[in-house]
Amino acid sequence: MKPLRAPRRLLGTGLAGVLLLSACAAQGGPAGSAPDDNQPDDAPTATAPPTPAASGQVTTVDTVLQEGDGPPELCLGMILESYPPQCSGLEIAGWDWDSVEAESSRDTTWGTYEVKGSWDGETFRVTEATVAPAERPAPPEDPRLDPAAAGAIGSEMSEPEALELQNEVHDHLGGLSGWIDNGYIWVTVAYDDGSIQRYADDRYGADMVAVQSALRDIG
Repeated sequence: MKPLRAPRRLLGTGLAGVLLLSACAAQGGPAGSAPDDNQPDDAPTATAPPTPAASGQVTTVDTVLQEGDGPPELCLGMILESYPPQCSGLEIAGWDWDSVEAESSRDTTWGTYEVKGSWDGETFRVTEATVAPAERPAPPEDPRLDPAAAGAIGSEMSEPEALELQNEVHDHLGGLSGWIDNGYIWVTVAYDDGSIQRYADDRYGADMVAVQSALRDIG
């Protein structure tokens, strides 16, 4: 079989080249910042990021993988290109292996599909799964990649400071993957209707964090 590609594992040129997170495949709910015993009593309490639900159907082209008796997962983060592959993703409700073609090795079953379904902020419920196109559809061009619209990372902090902030952003927002490019800390989340981006702007400052949604609205 052809090796699976890790989705959204982008190459950037910002700061000191590509600065991918070591925990790109981390899943689960967003983690808050660790308490600071040195903060004054009247310091504002950090709020958790929003977990927006999609108002309509969403879609993506990604690998679905099930290991043993575990639940089938939609691999929205990075995929280990072993055989069989490994990933950590979103648990899928309503998945039926009998309705799709798949590969199996040992106790793992997987395949790459174009999936459609609903997202309630926690669970992806599949309504349709078809064979993935020969080439993954290109994501919409993001204007924040324009050199003329560069962000503030790199111009306002050192590389170690940027890397520390990158990890904090990834953990706090529950990122699936992350990197630094064109002066922004990029983080991919399961789904964003714009509210996570607004939260990141309020928490970290404008022109610092660029949030991307792995699940895309249909229509």
